[in-house]
Amino acid sequence: MATRLNTSLHNALCLLKPFNTLLITKPFSSRNSFRFSKKLPSSPRRALYCTSSHENGETFVLTTPLYYVNAPPHMGSAYTTIAADSIARFQRLLGKKVIFITGTDEHGEKIATSAAANGRNPAEHCDLISQSYRVLWKELDIAYDKFIRTTDPKHEAIVKEFYARVFANGDIYRADYEGLYCVNCEEYKDEKELLENNCCPVHQMPCVARKEDNYFFALSKYQKQLEEVLSQNPQFVQPSYRLNEVQSWIKSGVRDFSISRALVDWGIPVPDDDKQTIYVWFDALLGYISALTEDNEQQNLDTAVSLGWPASLHLIGKDILRFHAVYWPAMLMSAGLSLPKMVFGHGFLTKDGMKMGKSLGNTLEPFELVQKFGPDAVRYFFLREVEFGNDGDYSEDRFIKIVNAHLANTIGNLLNRTLGLLKKNCESTLVVDSTIAAEGIPLKDTVEKLVEKARTNYESLSLSTACEAVLEIGNAGNSYMDQRAPWMLFKQGGVSAEAAAKDLVIILEVMRIIAVALSPISPCLSLRIYSQLGYSVDQFNSITWSDTKWGGLKGGQVMAQASPVFARIELDAEKGVEEKKVKDSKKKSKAKVKVEQPQTVTEA
Repeated sequence: MATRLNTSLHNALCLLKPFNTLLITKPFSSRNSFRFSKKLPSSPRRALYCTSSHENGETFVLTTPLYYVNAPPHMGSAYTTIAADSIARFQRLLGKKVIFITGTDEHGEKIATSAAANGRNPAEHCDLISQSYRVLWKELDIAYDKFIRTTDPKHEAIVKEFYARVFANGDIYRADYEGLYCVNCEEYKDEKELLENNCCPVHQMPCVARKEDNYFFALSKYQKQLEEVLSQNPQFVQPSYRLNEVQSWIKSGVRDFSISRALVDWGIPVPDDDKQTIYVWFDALLGYISALTEDNEQQNLDTAVSLGWPASLHLIGKDILRFHAVYWPAMLMSAGLSLPKMVFGHGFLTKDGMKMGKSLGNTLEPFELVQKFGPDAVRYFFLREVEFGNDGDYSEDRFIKIVNAHLANTIGNLLNRTLGLLKKNCESTLVVDSTIAAEGIPLKDTVEKLVEKARTNYESLSLSTACEAVLEIGNAGNSYMDQRAPWMLFKQGGVSAEAAAKDLVIILEVMRIIAVALSPISPCLSLRIYSQLGYSVDQFNSITWSDTKWGGLKGGQVMAQASPVFARIELDAEKGVEEKKVKDSKKKSKAKVKVEQPQTVTEA
């Protein structure tokens, strides 16, 4: 059974209490507030790691940011990673070899400060927080292929070789620098971009005056080349309004930036100068390349590049756009390496219309959210309700309404009542092939058009619209069920009953297609649907996007026993909290309602 965070450990991680008892050396195991009323197939390994045959031989490399380990993961990090995982799963369905990279950024001043504040040395602190990311990704069914830590020895080797290449190209020089420094951003700031009292616009904290003898990267040398990249390839930065931001920054003039720190010990030493460490951003961006190597391989740039560079997609939050769309391309040019194909900067999340912050007491803790509602609901809500690229808002009331309406009612209930009718009238057996059943039925054409709409939007990273297209398939299936009323036709017997039996085949074919098309968004829900349609886990493991084509169900197939694939979230009026409830549960717990959940196997 999938392991879950125990309450005390979960709270400690999320509330950033001292880490004295929290060093993690093995996967978590504990009692929890969930139970499994029926053992379901585990989440398929192929859905977690790319093991399918690669039909077109194309490699699709995508990355999340390497998350900074000064604190445990927050919902913004989870949102980026859920989106990246859904994109990766879709690309696998297309038959591509996918390398999905995530990881943690573990050097810099903030890390050392946070570790000291919690009574740990930096290495112990990094081990703890990096593991908390792995645990959360497991909870959210994140199917990454590579997890890189910037404290990995193989990463340090790549960083030093890259630094040497840039130095050899004449793009690194030593100079004194004096300016206003944001410790939280780990970046010197232009005074014109600061708020009152020299406050950083991102962290709302005053920047401090610093003067250092550092090494600098000659970014200004690449201004013209950066302008040409953006003008010749407008797809390089997306969405288009992010491209406009980047072009504006470059047009106003780019300045050389410091790539070392004399006052920071926790970092990779500068080659031939152990009194300075490499700037955390110059270090961390190389994680996208060092992640491609294996621990037992020769650690050098050429080897890493040959294993998948350039990346097809860097997925980031808009607050780190400058580093990825200005600094990173120039660094790669200097080292003679190809640029990534696209940098996509998405928006921020708010809660109840307000910016989230611990000082406001309105943070949204991802561990709590996934334990309360499950991974399918969390993944679906944020990808469906936030237009990818824009800012998006979370409210618990809307979360419950959307998840209940879409997953429990439109999709789950349609499957449940159809299987119930099939068992009652057809002994759970399909009477004909779905292709034969749908002859002359307009619903088939409608579904095919919606499948194409979903594919087009997945490909363009319009994840919300892709979800909408899949939901429209469910709506079409419900409308067909209501119009045909097969329960009435069965009562009439004869030809009417024969037609009703075909109607059930048609609706179940709709459900099969939904399971495939929705699998990038809510993989465990899709597995439960597929299992109830009589397929094995191995068969689910081998699905591709071509399985959205009408005609998968065959006459004589036996369906599984009907069981709710997604339980409604009900309001417990007595306690004033929302909890998952299984409708057919024989008794109600006074402590916490327990939920049917599938097993998940998400190895880290």
